[in-house]
Order: sequence, then structure tokens, then C-alpha cells
Amino acid sequence: MFTGLIEATGTLVSLRRGGDKAVLLVTAALPLQEIRVGDSIAVNGACLTVTAMQGQQFSFDVSPETVDRTTFATLAPGSQVNLERALSFGGRLDGHLVTGHIDCVARLASRVRHGNAVLLSFSLPGEHARMLVEKGSVAVDGISLTVNSVTDDSFSVSIIPHTLEKTTLHALAPGAAVNIETDIIAKYLARLAAPHAKQGGLTMKTLLQNGFV
Repeated sequence: MFTGLIEATGTLVSLRRGGDKAVLLVTAALPLQEIRVGDSIAVNGACLTVTAMQGQQFSFDVSPETVDRTTFATLAPGSQVNLERALSFGGRLDGHLVTGHIDCVARLASRVRHGNAVLLSFSLPGEHARMLVEKGSVAVDGISLTVNSVTDDSFSVSIIPHTLEKTTLHALAPGAAVNIETDIIAKYLARLAAPHAKQGGLTMKTLLQNGFV
């Protein structure tokens, strides 16, 4: 589990693909004395397991599912990536609960200066846009952000200077692809409501039966 607050940016060394697996190599100035093989690190929002360490270089095994769901296959060597180690219980939760499980890839539609901030608008598939709500949370390349507005197939976020400086968002140009994790609560609610939608929607009776009232 993560918070969406980026600890550091790293550099993609390579994505080595062979057969049905891939190995991601990343260099980063993370505290080596606090990291062990088997630890979880979110790389651009995707929860990956450290499989080897050498100096400041970290190796991660990447499954075909992860390659298919993320932007990893399109990143070139030298690309910057956002990094966050797993949440430590007992610490402050300053972002929001991020699982590190990517739902889809979105694309930056526009980038507009708005006062001291930058307004970023993204397009994404409608089935994932419906999991977002205005003033709710979304993770973009692992960064915890507040949704400014949302439509049937897009959403926007406002980025403050600190976030621009400390993450890869400063270099993001229109057309760029990003990893998206929508809100976990919305996904659970959608799953619970799906059978009732087929039967004509939720009613006070079904809410009572399921303990919501």
C-alpha cells in the first residue's frame, strides 16, 4: 500500500523482455540501508518487487499483465520515473490510499498555466472515468492528486509548483501516456452495485439488506 507522495525520481535503465517475462532496471537515490530484496516499490504508480540490487540500481520482475496495463513498454532508456516505497504503518497518510495496481493508461490532452499552478487534462476510457469524482483522488504515474473536474471520458487536475518540481509531471507534454489508478472505494462500490443494476438499480430495500442504511 502507498500514499501517492513521491519520494524520489529515478532513471529507467532498460526493460529487458524475453519469453513471457520482463525485467525492469532503474537507478535511484533511495536509502539502500533501508531496502531489501523482496520490498515493494511503486514505479510510476505500479507496485513492483525488488528482485536484485547493485549500487543504486534496482531490478524488478515485471509480469505480462503489468506490461500490458502500464506505460512501461513505451518508456525509453533514460526516461525519468516516479518512485515511492511502501507505506509504513504508524506514519502520516498525507496522500490517499494507493494500491499500486494500475487500472489503465491515460493521455495528456492539454496543459494550461493557471496562476501559480498548471492545469492538466487527461483523456481515458469511459469505464475508468466513471470511477472518478470531482474533489476525489486519483493516482497519475503514482502521484496522489485531487480531481478538479471529470467528464464521461476525461478528468483534470491542478498541479502546484512543488509537485511539478519533485515529480516527472514537469516534463509531461500533450499526447504523453501516464499510468492511472482510480479510487479503490469507487471500484468496490461499482462491483457491489453491478448485480442490482441488472435488476433495475439500487433500492432502499437492497441498501438495508447490505447494511448501508
